[in-house]
Amino acid sequence: MEEIEETQETQKTQETQGTPETLEAIKAELEEEKEAKAAAEAALAEKDVRIAELQAEGEALQAERSNLQASLSEAKQGSEATAAELAQVKEANAQAVAKYLDVVRVANSTIPQDIIAGDTIEDIDASIEKAQAIANAVKANLEAQAKEARVPAGAPTRGEISLEGLTPREKIAAGIQQGSQR
Repeated sequence: MEEIEETQETQKTQETQGTPETLEAIKAELEEEKEAKAAAEAALAEKDVRIAELQAEGEALQAERSNLQASLSEAKQGSEATAAELAQVKEANAQAVAKYLDVVRVANSTIPQDIIAGDTIEDIDASIEKAQAIANAVKANLEAQAKEARVPAGAPTRGEISLEGLTPREKIAAGIQQGSQR
């Protein structure tokens, strides 16, 4: 029994003092824990750096967004101003085309006014050309018809006067007239 007691006491002593193998295992475990803690702290520091970088990028993106919104606002204002100018230019163009149409109609008074029309200067010029072509064709046609029915200028050649059905007095007057012409 004594031996058992001694063995138990030895075990207790060894347990409290620890064996060199257990101490080494505990030291190794402690070193691993320290390394894991250092790695976790390094990862945490990296994450903090990355968070700071992302926040800086977010602020930069927010500033860029604000700049883009300001640029967009300026572009919209410019677009509205350009649209107003375009409307004024279109109105001025419409007035100029109307005045041009009036001038062309007055200048071409021989052509019916309803034939000369158009919404642009090019349309008006094209209608003038078409109207002039029609007028020239009509004129040529009328001249051709006039040539066919043309009467020679001056009096026709005189032929013998027919004395049939004339009274003696008319016959004498016709003879005197013929004699004086020769």
